Amino acid sequence: MKVLIIEDETPAAEKLERYLHKYDPTCEIVGILDSAASSIEWLKKASPVPDLIFMDIQLKDGLSFQIFQQVTVKIPVIFTTAFNEFALDAFKVNSIDYLLKPITFTALSASLSKLESLRTQLHLGTDQTERVKHAFDNLKTKDYKTRFMVKLGEHIRSITTDQITLLYADGRDVYLVTQQNRKFIIDYTLEALENILDPKVFFRLNRTFILNINAIKDVLVYSNSRLKITVTQEFDKEIIVSREKVGEFKEWFDGQKRD
Repeated sequence: MKVLIIEDETPAAEKLERYLHKYDPTCEIVGILDSAASSIEWLKKASPVPDLIFMDIQLKDGLSFQIFQQVTVKIPVIFTTAFNEFALDAFKVNSIDYLLKPITFTALSASLSKLESLRTQLHLGTDQTERVKHAFDNLKTKDYKTRFMVKLGEHIRSITTDQITLLYADGRDVYLVTQQNRKFIIDYTLEALENILDPKVFFRLNRTFILNINAIKDVLVYSNSRLKITVTQEFDKEIIVSREKVGEFKEWFDGQKRD
């Protein structure tokens, strides 16, 4: 376990270090800092990243809470102080416990046991957290469909998604419309297309249309709080954003993240 100590009283810092090694002989103290300013600079670099911070509340240049206003601290914190008046503020940040000075080995051991228990319950040790993050990042990099196979008489063609203006349903058939205004029937439902097309590029406007953002020429405010879309080519059907989709469409059109 790697531990950072933020404490402006040398005897108190040495006592903490001694107790930590008593609790866990393999414990590594990665730094001992005595001010909020030096702590902010250290945490901005954070190398090596500690597993835990012991932090005195009253430092020589003010309260340690100012650290959290300057840098994002995602590391568990155990606060230490001679006064209990800061307990509520301590638990507003990343605190897992609050120890009153003079700190005893029993109290410190109880805090560390609490930390271990929390990690066990969440199944998120340091290495596990990285594995979960890696797996989640892989999920986010989903591969979306980049082309469709279509029939042209006796021939087969491949249409890439950047050539598609829109897709729409007409009865039981679903059509793909290209930038050249050619229409092809494809063997997909609009629901299936929503899941396989890149949501940053394609948006389902209503029950009938899925539109490529690059095909939008104009967006007009329409009746009943709806929007009317004009595309960059001639198209013989009216394209309306349904009222329940307007808010989501505006976020998409504005480039806001969509899950």
